[in-house]
Amino acid sequence: MTRCLAILALSAALLSGCGFHLRNALNLPADLGPVRVLAADRYSPLGDMLAEGLQRAGAQAAPAEAGEGVATLQVVSEQWADTPISNDQSGRAQEYSLRYAVVFSLRRADGSAAVPQQAVELSRDYLAPAVDSIGKASEREMLVRELRRDMAAAILRRVDAASKPAVH
Repeated sequence: MTRCLAILALSAALLSGCGFHLRNALNLPADLGPVRVLAADRYSPLGDMLAEGLQRAGAQAAPAEAGEGVATLQVVSEQWADTPISNDQSGRAQEYSLRYAVVFSLRRADGSAAVPQQAVELSRDYLAPAVDSIGKASEREMLVRELRRDMAAAILRRVDAASKPAVH
């Protein structure tokens, strides 16, 4: 029994010493009020993910049609690109880099910038041999879903960082 306690105490000491900390909940700016999410494409899955993330963080949802008096998280643009990064001996692309870039901003209800317009870019590499066209499509689709989820998390982390007071 004492051996188990010693191992538990050692594990706790090691975890605290390595800098590991649980991520805190997302903090929103205190004066934000109701928030609407506007995307360049009104059916954007990213827009839906951002709206859900904001609601989980305690933001009050505002309809997209809402006019004045609501904060706006605006997704200005979303761009996808597949770039070949390696070729086989026949010159056909075999490995690609899938890039996802989003430009967004967050404005308070009074029109002031809570998060100024900025871009976030994520990328993942994947293999796409010419003989495996079915696997290529399914792997790319999986990466698209993963990149969207990671993009929503990255944007929400930037909103969280903007809501914290500057340390001097």
